[in-house]
Amino acid sequence: MTDGRKAVVLLSGGMDSCVCAAIARERHGAGRVALVHASYGQRTEKRERRAFDEIAEFLGVRERLAVTLDHFREIGGSALTDTRIAVAENELGVALQGGSTIPVTYVPFRNAHFLSIAVSWAEAIGAGAIYIGAVAEDSSGYPDCRPEYYRVFQELIRVGTKPETEIEMMTPVIRMKKSEIIQRGIELGAPLHLTWSCYQSEDAACGVCDSCALRLRAFAEAGVADPIAYRRTLVAER
Repeated sequence: MTDGRKAVVLLSGGMDSCVCAAIARERHGAGRVALVHASYGQRTEKRERRAFDEIAEFLGVRERLAVTLDHFREIGGSALTDTRIAVAENELGVALQGGSTIPVTYVPFRNAHFLSIAVSWAEAIGAGAIYIGAVAEDSSGYPDCRPEYYRVFQELIRVGTKPETEIEMMTPVIRMKKSEIIQRGIELGAPLHLTWSCYQSEDAACGVCDSCALRLRAFAEAGVADPIAYRRTLVAER
């Protein structure tokens, strides 16, 4: 059933957010989807912005908002925004064993900043839904990817907006495995070949950071070749 509400989708340019945007387009139609992207001083800022623009064009979504959050670079505390902190490589095995250590690529409370922008824009343009491609499979490392985080944020939206505003927080891939997200994306014709996941490279993906490793593992589990280029593909070779 088509959802007649307008929807704001947070689109980083990565695989999960791309599939999330494709789901929103299927539910609401391209003309009722608005895409928002935030650059926050991350190492692959330019490459992710390029992915956002290309995915938006592919999906036929014209209404877009791109913002810059330079304060994350000043705040620091993450390997994604502080080049003095090395991006961990070949540590996926630790994460998959359920370790509770927060990785160095965690950006302090980042998703709340993104969601705040999405809520402000949604209220301004009369949207009734906000989509984010958070995945609970990531939550052992990233606390702002847990389902309870979004349940609490839904209440914040309710009490922090105009009485007549009704905005629903949508997390359509949060319970999926990464391989299932790939399969759903293929079903929807999502442009996975335009997405970017690497934490530290803007030409060919490194293949050894946690994000690359998770992606390669997911494509291997899905039985599908990853359409982007890598310098190394250690996970896929195992």
